[in-house]
Amino acid sequence: MHELLKNRNLQILFAVTLMVVMGVSSIIPVLPTLIKVFDLTPETIGLVLTTFTLPGVLFTPVFGVLADRVGRKKILIPALLVFGIAGAACALVRNWELLLLLRFVQGTGAAAFGMINITIIGDLFSGTRRTAALGLNASILSVGTAVYPAVGGALAILGWYFPFALPLAAIPLALIVLWHLDNPEPDGGESLGDYFRNAAGQMRSRQALGLFLCTLGTFILLYGPFITFFPILLDTRFQATAPQIGLLISAASFITAIAASQLGRLAAHFSELCLLRSAFVFYGLAFAIIPFFTSFAWLLVPALLFGAAQALSIPNVMSLLNDIATPRTRAAFMAANGTLLRLGQTLAPLCMGGIFALGGLRAVFWSGTLLAACLFLLTHLLLRPQCGPQS
Repeated sequence: MHELLKNRNLQILFAVTLMVVMGVSSIIPVLPTLIKVFDLTPETIGLVLTTFTLPGVLFTPVFGVLADRVGRKKILIPALLVFGIAGAACALVRNWELLLLLRFVQGTGAAAFGMINITIIGDLFSGTRRTAALGLNASILSVGTAVYPAVGGALAILGWYFPFALPLAAIPLALIVLWHLDNPEPDGGESLGDYFRNAAGQMRSRQALGLFLCTLGTFILLYGPFITFFPILLDTRFQATAPQIGLLISAASFITAIAASQLGRLAAHFSELCLLRSAFVFYGLAFAIIPFFTSFAWLLVPALLFGAAQALSIPNVMSLLNDIATPRTRAAFMAANGTLLRLGQTLAPLCMGGIFALGGLRAVFWSGTLLAACLFLLTHLLLRPQCGPQS
């Protein structure tokens, strides 16, 4: 692990990972404030998340093909610049429609580098080192999701728009990637037709389809009940402030960071599939108990359960997908997974907003429990029946 942490390429990719989660995590604490500032309803506040994630659904497959054909860095650097400039511009606008438009542009940049950094990790490492690197990357991602809500909540004291200025950090990072990232690039030797046939054939396997569905479901759980409606529950039921909301969300992310950093050790005793199934158990339990708590402090329990589930789900799905993909199709695989990830992010606020309108907050969280149960069953139906230590 110490050797990996000293790897300069991996350090740069970790910085890119921190940009991946900045676009959403830093503004979570100001969602209730945005409702008041722009005179919105809880059902519509999710648009500030949806417009950011929608470009991932539309453009990630294109970016994946380009990254496989023309190179990783040629896509990564412009994406970081678009993310930084459009993201910072959000802090300057005071019109809801214009804010949503800029979030869409910002999300276009995020759609590219959110997929490419995982692809490059797969290019640079193999075997147990890849699993460990992906676990560390998930840990870094969780540190970001832990720190950004707290930072965003603190900045929100100065004004709701200050958290939107954080993406400026992506601009100097683009220069660091240009000058210092040393990664292998695909040779692009095969024809475009052969490329698409090979990628499609690999993605049609039962294992790949099952993992893609796990990604979709996981991000519906993350961006629906947890990111969108958990803060609303904290605000409406407990009158929590933006810093309090940020700290509780951060607690979940810190647990994710700790657990994900130990993924290599867990993999010595349990298979990736077994750990993935455990994640869906934790998701279901976390959402099932949220409606019963009447004390703000006790909500730390489901938040920590959710954090543990995140550590066990996302990196294991990524590792299993990297095992299936080849170097020439790896970006396409990560793009397909990234498309479903963004689709989950996009659908979650809309679907859970509809459920909220029909049944209230209780229905939202119990829908999360039902979805987690379905994903647990899916791992038994589509993924390989192994639940022991990795070989």
